[in-house]
Amino acid sequence: WRERFLYCIEGINHAAAATGEVKGSYLNITAGNMEEVYKRAEYAKNIGSIIVMIDLVLGYTAIQSTAIWARENDMILHLHRAGNSTYARQKNHGINFRVICKWMRMSGVDHIHAGTVVGKLEGDPLMIKGFYDTLLLIHLDVNLPYGIFFEMSWASLRKCMPVASGGIHCGQMHQLVHYLGDDVVLQFGGGTIGHPDGIQAGATANRVALESMVIARNEGADYFNSNIGPQILRDAAKTCGPLQTALDLWKDISFNYTSTDTADFATT
Repeated sequence: WRERFLYCIEGINHAAAATGEVKGSYLNITAGNMEEVYKRAEYAKNIGSIIVMIDLVLGYTAIQSTAIWARENDMILHLHRAGNSTYARQKNHGINFRVICKWMRMSGVDHIHAGTVVGKLEGDPLMIKGFYDTLLLIHLDVNLPYGIFFEMSWASLRKCMPVASGGIHCGQMHQLVHYLGDDVVLQFGGGTIGHPDGIQAGATANRVALESMVIARNEGADYFNSNIGPQILRDAAKTCGPLQTALDLWKDISFNYTSTDTADFATT
């Protein structure tokens, strides 16, 4: 893991120097015991990282301990939801992922993977909106289609930033902006690294797609329209080669399967 951290921070520093922007990478400090977690966390901090990552399978006590360390050391704590589906995707036992969102917000993590609506971790749009509201709102009102069954005030408890990750790419940008809004981390993994011209080209394509879609939205365009949204991307691609390549590659790719993450409540 040390070598991996060092290789990552080398790339982070290079990107930060080239752009003048703060950059980071989720350095995974998940380990078999807290002594090792703290060791990896301190190492990540010492080499200049601004963010570390843990997996949900680390356990709830360990997650809270790591969150306390992150606050004391001014580090962002990203929580990967690895392992949640063992008990959050079963209708006959377990719990809904919305409950995990509540617990993780209470635990003090800064990020959590909360669904994409489109892509690999797709789900019912209303249910996903319920996850996002649970993480971001100060006060929750009863909203049955969103799966929020009772009123809840978060008072002054800090928010948790939802992360959209899993099978998303720049061709879906109009859908992502519409469904997920502004307060979200759009994490394009394969949608960046899988670009034929390399990671930098993939990152450029995603950023140009996002910025062009936000501009169109702010100007009042009907960007979610199935004809207008893709046309906005095609127009942006006329002056951005990496975006054109990405759109040609992924086109309308989708992950076709029967979701087990169906809504708990259906409007009649």
